[in-house]
Amino acid sequence: MELNHASPLTVSVPYPYYLDPLRERAARGELGDVRLVGWDAVGEPTEGVAVDELDVVVLPFHSTSLTPSHDYVSTHVLRETLPAATRARLVQAPSIGVEGLVECLPPGAVLSNAVGVMEQPTAELAVTLLLAVRREIPGFVQADRWTNHRTPGLLGSRVMLVGYGGIGQAIEARLAGFGVEVVRVASRARTTEDGGTVHAIADATALLPGVDAVLCSVPLNGATRGLVDAEFLAAMPDGAVLVNVGRGPVVDTEALVAELRQGRLLAALDVTDPEPLPPGHELFSTPGLLVTPHVGGNTHASLRLQVDLLADQVLRVAAGRRPRNVVGPVGAMT
Repeated sequence: MELNHASPLTVSVPYPYYLDPLRERAARGELGDVRLVGWDAVGEPTEGVAVDELDVVVLPFHSTSLTPSHDYVSTHVLRETLPAATRARLVQAPSIGVEGLVECLPPGAVLSNAVGVMEQPTAELAVTLLLAVRREIPGFVQADRWTNHRTPGLLGSRVMLVGYGGIGQAIEARLAGFGVEVVRVASRARTTEDGGTVHAIADATALLPGVDAVLCSVPLNGATRGLVDAEFLAAMPDGAVLVNVGRGPVVDTEALVAELRQGRLLAALDVTDPEPLPPGHELFSTPGLLVTPHVGGNTHASLRLQVDLLADQVLRVAAGRRPRNVVGPVGAMT
């Protein structure tokens, strides 16, 4: 899809931590003839710019929830605000997951995601959470006394990766030094380039009794919503660990809480359903559960990568070139 624009290119950016470094690059002449404005996709853009003057829209982080956190915007709101950006040719998501966003696009715009930005930091957190639970770090911290006992650890364990895209593969790379056996599960069965087996997601339940941990990094879609349900959890062996760094609704919260309260399983969640968790939600007090507030991709390195991606996308659109990481609409993906 060819994208042509007259100068200057007007680009909206939602957060100061993206906007400020982009303005520094623009001041050095690295972004060409560009006008950078702030816009959170809710109110009006800064600098007196109208929404229908925007050529590139960088979205805030989004949620399908009606009550997202302060720095997230609901897709219910985006369906009302984004179509007004009638001049936009690129809508850039800051995340890998783009559920609910294609339906929000203005006519003629393509949607790109942040592949290449979030995979490694998210994999880093996934392994951190797994290690923390298997070595019982939360229990030692909360004990308020000197205790000394053996913990399961990772050496010799079998870890199932539910999702074998960029994040899943980055998790596998980080697990390589821990002496674990990896069981790969993805949307379809296939063989990796080095001859490894990837099982179909439909076969996951049958494989669960033989694993010690499950790390979920799948995107949210019709096939994965509620994937980790009561049947899935019941198939996991006693003492197994569930880690979810993908999307919250992949896991049935009620079913997980029931298993954790029985003391049969352990879990760590960087994503939850609902998200954000309201004060007093039962997940905060569920035994055997470690929760982090969706910070998988929030590192200094990922911020640099995100700004690099945004700068490259601006230059591509200005030059009439195809943006990177186009994921929608369907007709624009080829």
